[in-house]
Amino acid sequence: MEFNNYQKEARKTAMYPDLGNNFVYPTLGLAGEAGEVAEKIKKVIRDGNGIVTDEKKEELSKELGDVLWYVANLAEELGLGLDLIAQKNLEKLRSRQDRGKLKGDGDNR
Repeated sequence: MEFNNYQKEARKTAMYPDLGNNFVYPTLGLAGEAGEVAEKIKKVIRDGNGIVTDEKKEELSKELGDVLWYVANLAEELGLGLDLIAQKNLEKLRSRQDRGKLKGDGDNR
C-alpha cells in the first residue's frame, strides 16, 4: 500500500471534534499511542527478558498501526502527504549518512 493511499483510507475513519481544523487531537493521540508502544516494550524487557514473542509482536503491530493512523491524520490536518513526508525523511537521512552525521543530535546536522 502507498502511504498517500493509506492516509486517504485512514481519513475515512477519522471522527474527532473539528475534523479538518484540529491538529491538536491527532497530536495528542499520537503521543498516547507512542507511549503505549513504549510501555509494551518496557514490559518485554521487564517481564520477558527482552524477548519479543509472537504474541507481543502482534500486540506491538496493533499499537504501531494506531501510531500510523494518528501520523496520517495529523499530516492530513497539516495539509501534508505521507508519501512526501517519507521521501523527504529518507533524503534527510541519506544526506546525513553521506556526510557522516547520522550520530549526534540536532535537526540541522
